[in-house]
Amino acid sequence: MPRGIDLRGPALLSYGFRPFFLLAGIFAVLDMVLWVAALSGLLSLGGDMGPIDWHAHEMLFGYGAAALCGFLLTAVPNWTGSLPVSGRPLLGLLLLWLAGRIVSLVPQWLGEIPSATIDALFLPVLALLIAREVVVGRNWQNLRVVAGILLIALLNVAFHLATLAGWDEMIVLRATVAVFVLLIGQVGGRVVPSFTRNYLARAGATRLPHPQGWLDQVTMAATLLAGIAWSAAPEGWPTALLALAAAALHAVRLAGWHGWAARKEPLLLVLHVGYGFVAIGWAGVAAAAVGLLAEPSALHLLTAGAIGLMTLAIMTRASRGHTGRPLTASTTTSISYLCLFAAAVFRPLAEMVPPAYHLLLDMSALAWIAAFALFTIEHAPILLRPSLGGRRK
Repeated sequence: MPRGIDLRGPALLSYGFRPFFLLAGIFAVLDMVLWVAALSGLLSLGGDMGPIDWHAHEMLFGYGAAALCGFLLTAVPNWTGSLPVSGRPLLGLLLLWLAGRIVSLVPQWLGEIPSATIDALFLPVLALLIAREVVVGRNWQNLRVVAGILLIALLNVAFHLATLAGWDEMIVLRATVAVFVLLIGQVGGRVVPSFTRNYLARAGATRLPHPQGWLDQVTMAATLLAGIAWSAAPEGWPTALLALAAAALHAVRLAGWHGWAARKEPLLLVLHVGYGFVAIGWAGVAAAAVGLLAEPSALHLLTAGAIGLMTLAIMTRASRGHTGRPLTASTTTSISYLCLFAAAVFRPLAEMVPPAYHLLLDMSALAWIAAFALFTIEHAPILLRPSLGGRRK
């Protein structure tokens, strides 16, 4: 696969973040709209998956995979000093992702097995692409990111096998969420303190984020153990204690980054809030493990809260920074952050306020749609047009 910024084609295909962030925003809206319509009995989707499992699968392996791909195709060239993938190779990767979304929506067109096979191709191809860049650049520490992508790819295959065999897919979905959260801990632990340190240093602050050390390693180990326990046995005190330990370690880690000092810039503050949902989510898993919270509520704290907010934060920041725009949030961007925060909070809140249960669920779905609709409306022109100053990023 050739590398280098393609100067001949459209700006959309000049860098990986452009098409994948744009389609991630569009798909986040479309997925939720279709799911609500299916739950209302207006249409049928997902084939043997059914609408609920289709929604869960597509949010993780559709939206989540697109956001992850856009980030890695942009970050890895910076990490390794290599040239980015663009032009026709990028278009091919994009079409492979789109094919997976179509066959997952209506698997009966080709049949369940051919559709599952097509959907399962995207993540291994992405993993091989990232692995090549890491090996060529001798950037060995990021092989852990490649391992994370391959693990998500295997879990996607496991999900399809479970669907075809009629097994319970929840263990696969929990494991997938746990891997995404592990990647957030790995990558977020690098970019969030780095961005914060740069911002505070320019502002003349004396208290800067703590450098990486033993706390980061212990936190990641605890997260891995908590994810394994939660995936295999979501109920019981062992899972509750491991999840609670992971929550506490992530909270201590986050506190050392001094995010409150960057509160005047929403583009940076939202990264800390999104990472904060990692700690809140593991605390929710601990509560659910001992019967204090329903498992779907704990799951949504990690998905809509941690994964949703962190990916939206990265997409807005990278879309602006890599196209020559100022690294500051507009009013529209700030509102989108607030909407997604509300979507993450309303779901567990619905359980705590039974009379308003269905209202809060509807509000959560509408807030999610509003957040990504605002992102797409504001950033589509940025992602479709050349960068400011004539750059082709």
